[in-house]
Amino acid sequence: MHSKKQAPLKYYVGIDVGSASVRAALVDEFGTVVAHADQPIQIWEPQPDHYEQSSADIWAACCLVTKKVVCGVDASRIRGVGFDATCSLVVVDKQFQPLAVNCEGQNYRNVIMWMDHRAVSQVECINATQHRVLSYVGGVMSVEMQPPKLLWIKENLQESCWEKAGYFFDLPDFLSWKATGVTARSLCTVVCKWTYTSDGGWDDSFWKMIGLEDLVKDKYEKIGNHVLSPGESVGKGLTPEAAKDLGLPAGIAVAASLIDAHAGGLGVIGADVKGYNLPCENDPITSRVAMICGTSSCHMGVSETPIFVPGVWGPYFSAMVPGLWLNEGGQSATGKLIDHVVRGHVAFPELQSKAAASAHSIYTYLNSHLDLIKESLPVGFLTVDLHVWPDFHGNRSPLTDLTLKGMVVGLTLSRGLDELALIYLATIQAIALGTRHILETMQAAGHHINTLFLCGGLSKNPLFVQMHADITGKPVVLSKEVESVLVGAAILGACASGDFVSIQEAMAKMGKVGRVVQPNHEHKRFYDKKYEVFLKLVEHQREYRSIMNSF
Repeated sequence: MHSKKQAPLKYYVGIDVGSASVRAALVDEFGTVVAHADQPIQIWEPQPDHYEQSSADIWAACCLVTKKVVCGVDASRIRGVGFDATCSLVVVDKQFQPLAVNCEGQNYRNVIMWMDHRAVSQVECINATQHRVLSYVGGVMSVEMQPPKLLWIKENLQESCWEKAGYFFDLPDFLSWKATGVTARSLCTVVCKWTYTSDGGWDDSFWKMIGLEDLVKDKYEKIGNHVLSPGESVGKGLTPEAAKDLGLPAGIAVAASLIDAHAGGLGVIGADVKGYNLPCENDPITSRVAMICGTSSCHMGVSETPIFVPGVWGPYFSAMVPGLWLNEGGQSATGKLIDHVVRGHVAFPELQSKAAASAHSIYTYLNSHLDLIKESLPVGFLTVDLHVWPDFHGNRSPLTDLTLKGMVVGLTLSRGLDELALIYLATIQAIALGTRHILETMQAAGHHINTLFLCGGLSKNPLFVQMHADITGKPVVLSKEVESVLVGAAILGACASGDFVSIQEAMAKMGKVGRVVQPNHEHKRFYDKKYEVFLKLVEHQREYRSIMNSF
């Protein structure tokens, strides 16, 4: 568990709740992960596009992993705790007991996951209002945000859930409440997912217009009327009960939390890049985009003044870096898509057995197999006749069209391992082309981006990283600590402890560059052509859908 024997002066605990697991890390004041642990959590899919979890299961996993990483450590050296989590919706009653978010009445399943798309008709109604708050979410609200989910609950579970509900939490805020007993919300969650604005707060007219006027009547107690900046200390720190659960002393500082992608951004975007010959070295942080790539991907860009980008969420003031405006692009399925494509292929059993025999992961084996079949060509050129449109779970950015479907052009009757490797490569390229589409949209609106900072599980895949460098034409910076999301959560705890004057200071000290991957500019013409095809694919999809809709 512990990679260092000699304890540094100060430690911070970062706890990250992802889609399928909870992770914790003990991080020192220089940003080094000293110990880490993870624990899977359960996901229920009672019907298509419905994804649910249990807040009790999640908290139990938080406690388990935290106890592991602090085991044997002098507790007096642990100065603060920071949480991040997916932007899932947690529902509890007035006594903070879980309430079912399903028709089966299973109360322990009280979390509607971020990737749940049950509220399609509700989000369409919300977007039809064209209310002014929608300008802060790229002009169109996503089905993954909380207002449509709340409206779905009211319309479908009025008696069993809506009328009994005492509090609706974003998952990161549920965790800080569980740790401190304080129902304060993070500016990050309420601004990014709930339509709160940092200057005006809640807009009564919006909630009344969409049929959720109930929330206005109680002065927003159910969704939060006390908002803190990320990294700000919450209440009096860990309660005795939470401290016992987590294996930590009571009273340790607990930070106002972040959404998981934002924590990843915090962990990488502020790193000191001097000496790496990067275009952003002498530019402000606004020249950087942090890309957090796991089950899904998020693209975080900051600016000194608000920039409204069509189809990209934001601008959100101080939602990630205090004092700066945040725009957030995203792709709803990236790691999940790659997994879906690879595991669903007829040659997957062969891949599985050969990877196991070579003691490699399936993706390391696929990367090696591509090197074998490329002959004299660059690996990326193998897909000259194979093209993928990656929106198997709809498009989050920049088209904001959740009805879009995935596409594959160039299939043959071949069913072997070579073909599996090629469709794997084409899928990774499609994700990178989607990133290029997002970045070009952001730049057209006024962002000036010259460097990508990657973190998350997919950043460990060298093929994924190189394709993003080559296809976007921008250098990619990888963090020294691969668990940048956990470092970001720990940065929050460090700020809450008072050991750093600001988040910016903590980012600069605790975020470290590990490796830089440069684009191969000799391949630019090929990927420019791939990008032309990529954009044609969605044109064709919309064209054939228009034809069929006239039937």
